[in-house]
Amino acid sequence: MAIWNLGSINADHFYRLGHIPAPGETILSHALDTGLGGKGANMSVAAARAGARVAHIGAVGPEGQWAIERLTEYGVDTRTIATLDDPTGHAIIMLDEAGENAIIVHPGANARIAEDQIGLTLSEAASGDILVMQNETNAQAFAAETGAKLGLKVAYAAAPFDADAVRAVLPHIDILVLNEIEMQQLHAATGLVPSAEMDVATIVVTKGEKGCTLFEQASQWQPQDFAAPKVDPVDSTGAGDTFTGYFLAALDRGASNGEAVELAIQASALMVTRHGTADVIPDLKEVLDWS
Repeated sequence: MAIWNLGSINADHFYRLGHIPAPGETILSHALDTGLGGKGANMSVAAARAGARVAHIGAVGPEGQWAIERLTEYGVDTRTIATLDDPTGHAIIMLDEAGENAIIVHPGANARIAEDQIGLTLSEAASGDILVMQNETNAQAFAAETGAKLGLKVAYAAAPFDADAVRAVLPHIDILVLNEIEMQQLHAATGLVPSAEMDVATIVVTKGEKGCTLFEQASQWQPQDFAAPKVDPVDSTGAGDTFTGYFLAALDRGASNGEAVELAIQASALMVTRHGTADVIPDLKEVLDWS
């Protein structure tokens, strides 16, 4: 089986700060680091490091070959990444001493992915493969509808949250992953809660250090809570993407939803003990040895 990821690719610029600046405040950073990121790239790397076969559907700018090479090094199939005239996406990530962050993202080439590129790529997928998307590219609704028609298991990470984007994909998805704030935003925008009304077979609500809650159609939407290991976080950037990548990789191997959640929680907990994004996502052996 395989995972097909319509996902963003960014250059992440990390600024280490004493605190996140307030509106109108100017402060100096202690350090600057640059690495591979974007929610899509993070998920592809996480799923690949968890042992899945992953093909990334995305785009970079003329200066973005380094990102393609980095993804290839991490075991991701990059043949379906286009090089466009638009600049590669990038993110400005402000990190305080407690590991909290504030992020600004410029989409760049991530917002210019052609539907023809998506359709041709997904025509190579097999029924039962997994298609995953986030909200940092264009064409999610087209991809979700196409994937559903082809018999793929369609997963969606509702971040960054956008109510219209979620509404557009909900009729076509099988798996919804979002954090508790995004779940509150979805409820405020639509009135929906995890139930048969959402018509999504599996819903995972992540809660950071409090773990996550799993809702399944097969369990009559009864919430199943999973605790997270206690760690000393240094950087929460990319933890949610690591969770999603590991969760889907476990499902691709035939794990149950509960088993997949347990592995994903361990991976994301280990991730927050590290500085960085895609470049520091743990591999499966590290996660299993650590847990």
